[in-house]
Amino acid sequence: MKIALANLPYPASPDDSVARVTAAIADAARAGASITCFPECYVPGYRGLGHVPPPPDMGFLERAWTTVAAAAGAGRVAVVLGTERVVDDGVRPTALVIDEQGRRLGFQDKAQLDPSEDAIYARGAVERTVFDVAGLAFGVVICHEGWRYPETVRYLARRGAKLVFHPHYHRYEEGAYRPTTFAEPRNTFHEKAILCRAAENTVFFASVNCASPGSGTTSAVARPDGTLLAHQPYGEAGLLVVDVDLAAATGLLASRCRY
Repeated sequence: MKIALANLPYPASPDDSVARVTAAIADAARAGASITCFPECYVPGYRGLGHVPPPPDMGFLERAWTTVAAAAGAGRVAVVLGTERVVDDGVRPTALVIDEQGRRLGFQDKAQLDPSEDAIYARGAVERTVFDVAGLAFGVVICHEGWRYPETVRYLARRGAKLVFHPHYHRYEEGAYRPTTFAEPRNTFHEKAILCRAAENTVFFASVNCASPGSGTTSAVARPDGTLLAHQPYGEAGLLVVDVDLAAATGLLASRCRY
């Protein structure tokens, strides 16, 4: 199966985020991808790390989701859209899953927040869903919960997920190490975690970031044996399109975990 990770620049506005998403879906269709995933909260834009998008607006979000779903159906490409949704306890980071016919299948909320997000976002419920779209059984873990909480990925692998998508947002921080090679020893643990989440569960792990020059992470796909399949050049906008052999994702090591 061919998958695509949309390594896009942080959007200039909420409307710009929708325009960039629909253009990327069309590009993914032309590349022959069956499914494409977008970074964390890409529509309307991640809140925090110096970014202050307009206040949450469910009217805008509903229109945006309808537009994205129409683009997915037109291109026959399933979509994992990093977005947000307004609920009674606040604004939740989430991923909206849309199938290749343009139908909304549901949300996967972010259940584990980084401490820096406590004043910005509300935590979602811990329940996780294995989606089956375009012949792919997959799950979603969002940013912090995929980096630091291995059990989030294991839960999905034990329930049949062959691949776990990991939308995140990680931009350059002043004074931080600027990597040039994936998983450099001098860099932070984050890219090593991509390899670990795949290897410890024997599934594919696909992590997608914005195109952020100098960021400590980039978009990448790890094989079920924990080796790197492909990564996007640092700071370079575009689609990372990768062929994944789903037969290699056995979930063996996840299934052998007794706890």
